[in-house]
Amino acid sequence: MSGKKTRSTTLPLPPITLQTTRTAQIILGVDPSLRGTGFGVIRTGGTQPVALAQGTISNPKDWERSRCLAQISQTLRGILEKYQPTVCVVEGLFFAQNLKTAIIMGEARGAAMATIAEAGLDIYEIATRKVKQAIVGYGAAQKIAVAKMVQRMLNLAELPAPDAADALALALVHAQEQSRFSLSMPKKI
Repeated sequence: MSGKKTRSTTLPLPPITLQTTRTAQIILGVDPSLRGTGFGVIRTGGTQPVALAQGTISNPKDWERSRCLAQISQTLRGILEKYQPTVCVVEGLFFAQNLKTAIIMGEARGAAMATIAEAGLDIYEIATRKVKQAIVGYGAAQKIAVAKMVQRMLNLAELPAPDAADALALALVHAQEQSRFSLSMPKKI
């Protein structure tokens, strides 16, 4: 050894911080139907999602379709104004055997989506089977099984109505997909 001392300097490393807080989001889930459109609003960002609102926009059988569509739009406008969601997720299209039923469902879905788009929200679509698979673990699960799991996941005192449970399930699945790395991106519509 030559007797020369080598001088090394080490720069302090920045502290490692684990990000434990996620970006808070308010997610609106919508399960459109002419006579019973389900909606659910959840807030994410904490340790677990919290339900802010849920319900069914019910329209009597004797109302004309145009009146039902207006009711869907008006009610959703009120929900959008009150809860200020940051994103919306709707149930994906299904293949109906009856053409008339498909057209009516499309009208309800269109009324909801137009109202939500008018508010400037991004709208995503998730297939029903994918929602059931993510919530219950079985893609052909019954509505009651979805409702019970949603109740458990959101720590709700009472079982949500079937359409509201479906809407809350949509919001929960969207939150799950946003919080982890996913090979399949949600379908934005």
